[in-house]
Amino acid sequence: MVIKLLKLLEISNDKNQINMENTKIIVGLGSCGIAAGAKKVYDKIQSLQESSNIEFELHKTSCIGMCYREPLVEVIDSTGSYMYGEINEDKASEIIEEHILKNEPIKDYVVKADTFSTVDNTFIDDQVKITLRNCGYIDPENIEEYEARDGYRAIKKIAGHQVSRLDLIQTIIDSGLRGRGGGGFPTGLKWKFANNNKAKDKYIICNADEGDPGAFMDRSVLEGDPHSVLEGMIIGAYAIEATGGVIYCRAEYPLAIVRLQIAIEQARKKGYLGKNILGIHGFDFDIYIKEGAGAFVCGEETALIASIEGERGMPRKRPPFPAASGLWKQPTNINNVETLANIPWIVINGAEGYAKYGTDRSKGTKVFALAGKIARSGLAEVPMGMSIRDVIFKVGGGIQNNKKFKAVQMGGPSGGCIPEHLLDTIVDYDSVNATGAIMGSGGMVVMDEDTCMIDVAKFFLDFTEKESCGKCTFCRIGTKRMLEILIRITDGEGKEGDIEKLEELSYQIKDSSLCGLGQTAPNPVLTTIKYFRHEYEAHIHDKRCPAKACTKLLTYEIIPDKCTGCTICAVKCPTDAIDGARKEVHYIRQEDCIQCGTCVAKCKFDAIKVF
Repeated sequence: MVIKLLKLLEISNDKNQINMENTKIIVGLGSCGIAAGAKKVYDKIQSLQESSNIEFELHKTSCIGMCYREPLVEVIDSTGSYMYGEINEDKASEIIEEHILKNEPIKDYVVKADTFSTVDNTFIDDQVKITLRNCGYIDPENIEEYEARDGYRAIKKIAGHQVSRLDLIQTIIDSGLRGRGGGGFPTGLKWKFANNNKAKDKYIICNADEGDPGAFMDRSVLEGDPHSVLEGMIIGAYAIEATGGVIYCRAEYPLAIVRLQIAIEQARKKGYLGKNILGIHGFDFDIYIKEGAGAFVCGEETALIASIEGERGMPRKRPPFPAASGLWKQPTNINNVETLANIPWIVINGAEGYAKYGTDRSKGTKVFALAGKIARSGLAEVPMGMSIRDVIFKVGGGIQNNKKFKAVQMGGPSGGCIPEHLLDTIVDYDSVNATGAIMGSGGMVVMDEDTCMIDVAKFFLDFTEKESCGKCTFCRIGTKRMLEILIRITDGEGKEGDIEKLEELSYQIKDSSLCGLGQTAPNPVLTTIKYFRHEYEAHIHDKRCPAKACTKLLTYEIIPDKCTGCTICAVKCPTDAIDGARKEVHYIRQEDCIQCGTCVAKCKFDAIKVF
């Protein structure tokens, strides 16, 4: 294919230059795309462009959202837009040959197109993009592309119409925007509290350090549309009269940090940051980045402030709340990435434009990072009020490999597990909270019938136990004791009363912890006990894992009628626990079996049953 393409290009060199200035090729270069090989694809297309006489526009963008089909390459020509998925270097060459040179899109590679009725566009069509309005559409390192899509129009509107601070805050209140970091506190009210404090110095902080699966969303926004976050901070700074801004971003997001640094420098040169911004006398505001060490507890606002100040990231007692005494003991407003990215859109489109989406209690849209056993993993932004069922089965395409849905874990490590009979719960802060889960920053981990719910609880509690800052006794020691019990249960050593001990410890930790990490850490355990108690009982009383996931509770036996005596299982067994001569039925000695599953993986005749 490559040789054929080069021959075509050689022919073109002898003719007039092939002019395709109205054709664009856009490659998704977010962290997810780069990890899948998108940089190699971009370099391949660039090399073919440079070695030929073909003129087309080659652009970079960031995460497009369809992470399940990375690397993604979009071609826009006079006939429409074509999104190609799972593209490698060879396929990129084919796209140049067939689509660019011959004007024949390759249907087999297209994952989204308006012109092909055979392409399923459900993942995109059921979304409403406000937070992600620019992600996948602009080069995040080019401020002009952001400005071309209404970028910085909101702050210009405020400056040009001399919008008062109180009117601006009222607009945010009327929009119904609630903080997207987990608690769901009304954003406008938080701004109002900070505005009411007339201290000389105030600060606004962007919390970009949340450590749950939803933080993938935060990272993608910072990588794909950093200026929307900066503009949201600038507007917030105007509203509360802040003089300084900090983006607290974990160091594990190197691409996000690089693009934020570029965006900040560009904004300074354009006059969006600095002294007397856009001619507003006395409006002096600048932003710098503070790289965090990735501690989960620093998602809590007082621990985050302590870290910025150079102290160990540990929560502080409240009151006083940050709006009264925060960074350097000055009034401080803290919002997360998604919250801030919504602000410019609301200012431009009005409170009513935002409030028309959602429910009475939860307005606007919510971005979810879809992960786990879901067919379409990636980023999806849906209107509040959509059911969890529709998010998973319409937008997300359902469960992989036609397996049965079992549960969805929402809210990150401190979230809870929602079972099948609650799938029609709507995406709404209060409705999700009523299930025992939380909205969090948008993590949605889908589990199928092969998932052990006790193992899931153990996985998340292992994380929160390690991430506890240690300040509160119940969080520090209680989570450790809970984890020990869960390990015993999944190892087949569970005892009568373990479930009750887990519940008792959970409520003690929730009631006695200072910050949100400790108060919500038991949620995965409490929700799995509430909805999947029978699995705990099977592990403890019957020494059996219904999902067949806990290896120490499994028994392996050879089925005589299927065994051919090939000896592969015996040869591969790491403990020599399988006896039998060649061409004779084999036998597993249970006392020596370590339940590793190697025999099942190696048997070519499905002759080993697991129960």
